[in-house]
Amino acid sequence: MNIISVKELNEKAKTLLAASPDLNDVWVQGEISNLTKHSSGHYYFTLKDQDSEIRCTLFRFTRSRLAFEPELNMKVLALGSMEVFIPKGSYQFNIQDMRRSGIGDLYLAYEALKAKLGKEGLFDQSRKRKLPRYPLRIGVVTSPTGAAIRDILQVTGRRFPADIVIAPALVQGDGAAASIVHAIESLNKLDVDVMIVGRGGGSIEDLWAFNEEAVARAIHASRVPVVSAVGHETDFTIADLVADVRAPTPSAAAELLLPDRSQEMRHLQQVTGRAEKALRGSLDRMCSRYRLAEAQLSPRKALMDLRHRNQLLDEASTSMDNLMLRRLERQRARLQSLGSSLVALSPLQVLSRGYCVLQSAQGKALVSIEQLSLGDKVTALLRDGKVTAVVEEKEAKR
Repeated sequence: MNIISVKELNEKAKTLLAASPDLNDVWVQGEISNLTKHSSGHYYFTLKDQDSEIRCTLFRFTRSRLAFEPELNMKVLALGSMEVFIPKGSYQFNIQDMRRSGIGDLYLAYEALKAKLGKEGLFDQSRKRKLPRYPLRIGVVTSPTGAAIRDILQVTGRRFPADIVIAPALVQGDGAAASIVHAIESLNKLDVDVMIVGRGGGSIEDLWAFNEEAVARAIHASRVPVVSAVGHETDFTIADLVADVRAPTPSAAAELLLPDRSQEMRHLQQVTGRAEKALRGSLDRMCSRYRLAEAQLSPRKALMDLRHRNQLLDEASTSMDNLMLRRLERQRARLQSLGSSLVALSPLQVLSRGYCVLQSAQGKALVSIEQLSLGDKVTALLRDGKVTAVVEEKEAKR
């Protein structure tokens, strides 16, 4: 029995690959995914098509001779050879040259759907809803066995308490989009305040379910606000654009939704302290007013006030009496003056000086000889009586 080590087995596989003309100096067309640009200058990525993928290495010397910068989702033609990486027993495609072939099919599909939904207004900021300040129940649409739910539960355990309702869903592969839509619709039927829709990081293929139109429309139709948390901070999906808020990671979504318990306690202590200080100040002012009122309402103070008011009343009564006397004196003097004027103007005073008043037989005062004819009877009113006479002669003034 010939026994060899693992390393020897990998070395034999490497030798076989190197000796195969069909696996060396071949051109391969595919799309760049999972690109890692190492600080050493070497690039590591996956070259893929619709049916398969292969890990690739592009070392610094070869990369420096390229006429373009390799980027995610870029479609390329790569010249290289298959080899085995002995320490890990993995086989990879070592690239010696590469040419740009176009934009990846997935990227084109992403841009097309993005343009379509953007035109319909699904990304408008005006429809974005505010997140609840203190959510009591948070729904989570993700894989129940993935790292995302572990990260979310870890964060919620140390922050503000809330119930976590998990709606299990496939987050990649066939049927993932339909599974995510079903989970979103299920949570909308429950009494949750907000929901997180997401998963951990991965390639564009891994995250593609969150770029599906059905998922985007389910998020848009959600009754409660949705926080998207798909992949890492550099990953952007259609779900991120439709959601009310985008979080860079699932754990960041949990931190975004739940306030920090210690900060809330400090804030509560500050508010309580300010309220206690304000209440103490108000109580001190009320005590001061009570002491002042007590002093003003004491029997001694009341007796002093009564004496003072009696004195004021006496002074007011005296002032009123004096005022009435002065007014009476003024009225009496005025009455005497008016009486003297009436006496001076009285007709009797005129008659006492030798004048008389003539009246016709009808009692009308006569002031002109034109009012009399010869033979008319007249009455002369004197100071002490009256006489009746007959007109025998008239003589007008000349």
